[in-house]
Amino acid sequence: MYRAKPLLALTTLLAGLMASALALAATTPTYDQARWDPIHFKPAIDSATDEQCLACHKEVLEPSIRAQSPAGVKTAETLAWYQTLSTYSGDQETFHRRHMVTPLAQELMAMKCNTCHQGNDPREETANSSATGLPDQIQRKHVNPDICLMCHGQFPWQKMAGLPGPWSEFGNIFQENCNIACHGAVFRTVRHQVNYLKPEAIEKAGGENGDVCYGCHGGRSWYRISFPYPRHAWPNMPPDTPEWAKDRPTTSQARFLEGVKAPEVKQ
Repeated sequence: MYRAKPLLALTTLLAGLMASALALAATTPTYDQARWDPIHFKPAIDSATDEQCLACHKEVLEPSIRAQSPAGVKTAETLAWYQTLSTYSGDQETFHRRHMVTPLAQELMAMKCNTCHQGNDPREETANSSATGLPDQIQRKHVNPDICLMCHGQFPWQKMAGLPGPWSEFGNIFQENCNIACHGAVFRTVRHQVNYLKPEAIEKAGGENGDVCYGCHGGRSWYRISFPYPRHAWPNMPPDTPEWAKDRPTTSQARFLEGVKAPEVKQ
């Protein structure tokens, strides 16, 4: 009996540890289980919250800028391309932080994880390489480049009446203000009515600093082309559509309009 009690206690302890391990295994998925979670697929990803995404991907919003590059270039002594406009202040930041948590992002944007990330197919590197691949899932864990192009395209001055050249060269003619002669009351006065932007804040900031407008319309361009923005109707919109705009949609994608109350346009 003297030895039985310690043995019984040890058995009870091991049984408890085993039960805890099994419970943990049941609630903590493996990597393979996690990547097949329904949240990574349609339709669940459409309603996924940032909290759900960041439960596993929280590192994307943690500060992680190097003090210097692998080649020895010191961060504090250089300017990143996004720091070259007056709208950006502070130190260099990581990609996801610049789009979600920096002061400029907080002021003007309302981007969420699923604004850009619309699912992935773990079976394939490309979505269209099998009969079961979904065509709207662009490259595993990648983003449809059109999403980036919406804010990082070239400035299409060739399509703008009255502009003799790029805004960076001729913006001073208009006092660096897009609203002075054009967008204040004449052309495309209904804009930014999408759920990943803060339209009122953009209009206010753009009226005070032209770099706010230029930043997303050529000032931070990644591409050599401009984005074909939908031509939402605006008051006194000309009835004739220009030749270059005849293939443009007249409204934004439905998922970008959810929760948005667009202004009523009276002609």
